[in-house]
Amino acid sequence: MNYEKYSNLVGKHALFSPSSVCLIDKTDKDIIRYWARKYIPEIGTALHDIARAHIKNRIKLTRYSKSEVLLSLIDTYKIPLAVIERAIDFDAKYHNLMTYVNDGIKHRMVPEQILYLSNLCFGTADTISSLDSVERTGMLRIHDLKTGDTPAKMFQLENYAALFCLNYNYKPVDLEMELRIYQSGEVLYHNPDPNDIQLTMDQYKNANQLINDILMED
Repeated sequence: MNYEKYSNLVGKHALFSPSSVCLIDKTDKDIIRYWARKYIPEIGTALHDIARAHIKNRIKLTRYSKSEVLLSLIDTYKIPLAVIERAIDFDAKYHNLMTYVNDGIKHRMVPEQILYLSNLCFGTADTISSLDSVERTGMLRIHDLKTGDTPAKMFQLENYAALFCLNYNYKPVDLEMELRIYQSGEVLYHNPDPNDIQLTMDQYKNANQLINDILMED
């Protein structure tokens, strides 16, 4: 007698995998919530992609666009309506998305831009000022869309500012910077100290050199 092969499941993990969840003490409500919340990263990725497309094409969101975004989540990104209704407050997420998108369009920003020092040090800014705008005005704007509920930290945007300066040979002291986080219906503003950005740049260069030196020894 032989075990079933289930070759189509090799390398995959079930939602209720024995290694991921203990069901013995879970109510029906707990189980449904666990199932729905597993989609939250997928919903976040979809909302970022929708934001990118709207900002790139300069198409603003309005209160009349909400049903279109919801339909896109369901039809294009294949997220069940039952999940959306149970995993997130869609009205609140949409309001946050609308504010983020429309501000990005207002300032004619570039969505999903990679900022690069090396293969060890790079990242993607959600939206950032165009290079022409920075050159013309001396203002660097970086906006970040947060679709989760865990309070975001501004250091991530300071890191993007540092990578921008390294990537395009700017001195922080020569720039005016405004960093924004869009989360939970609020917009957090921050004007970083150029000295802090310079320190972060130095640390990026040090980390990059440190690891490359180790790799060269091998």
